[in-house]
Amino acid sequence: MSLRITPLTDPAHGPHSRRLAWLASDADSIPVGTAFLHLFGGGQEHLAELDLRVHPAERRKGVGSRLLDTAVATARDNARRCVVAQAEAGSPGDRFLTARGFRKVLTLRFTRLPLADVDTAALAEIIERPYPGYRLMSWQGTVPDDLAQTFAASRRAMDDMPMDDTDYGTVTWDVDRVRAAAKAVEQRGDHLHTVVAIDASNGSIAGFTELVVPGNGAGDGQHYGTGVLPEHRGHGLGRWMKAESIRQAHRDYPGLGGLLTDTADSNTHMRQINDSLGYTPTHTTHQHQLDL
Repeated sequence: MSLRITPLTDPAHGPHSRRLAWLASDADSIPVGTAFLHLFGGGQEHLAELDLRVHPAERRKGVGSRLLDTAVATARDNARRCVVAQAEAGSPGDRFLTARGFRKVLTLRFTRLPLADVDTAALAEIIERPYPGYRLMSWQGTVPDDLAQTFAASRRAMDDMPMDDTDYGTVTWDVDRVRAAAKAVEQRGDHLHTVVAIDASNGSIAGFTELVVPGNGAGDGQHYGTGVLPEHRGHGLGRWMKAESIRQAHRDYPGLGGLLTDTADSNTHMRQINDSLGYTPTHTTHQHQLDL
């Protein structure tokens, strides 16, 4: 088929990453596919993430391959050493990436907690039991100024999260990046909720969990990350914080349907936490990587 690939202007540029976009259209200028290439910074300058989509009726006509070639060439031009892409297990996208030389590097399991089924008494039991030396705190939106430095420092809790064979790198966080991430959620109209565990001995943040709720308070919320610093692990803080996050969402958003999370298949500890809180499996995706 006659195919035109048009670069698009994508406004999703930030201080720590930028995104490029292309539109594939046929001889009649009808859109048949898109590709977005996310170029990371802040410790991940080697990495690009691809999101490629082709209309089901236009598959197996070379659209995906043309878009992929364009995106990969751009990643090389930007000195990236690998491109990652995600597809649902067993899907056409999963098979396409394998056929085009990507290798499977990570399996992610997606689960959902229906808020209508939440056992509030069980949550209260988890939240209210003693956690000696720690206390919970929470906020909406950007981190309060007096906690900004310790919150940025606590982000290293995610540095050793299981990523299997993905060439992920280590994300570098500072106060500006933490604030920029919160601002990005706010600018698209959503609500960012953060619960942290505070080390009572010095007031520093020992762990955090983040939840993003759609701006209209309907549909499903999305967990963004839960992490506990290595020196504070083994006290049940991850489950404690997540239980409090669920309790707040259940209380504050009566129109919210559920909470979604994705966890690496090899992250057995977090999967056990989610199972214990009532999350049920929805689907599995594979992360694929192409080494350039």
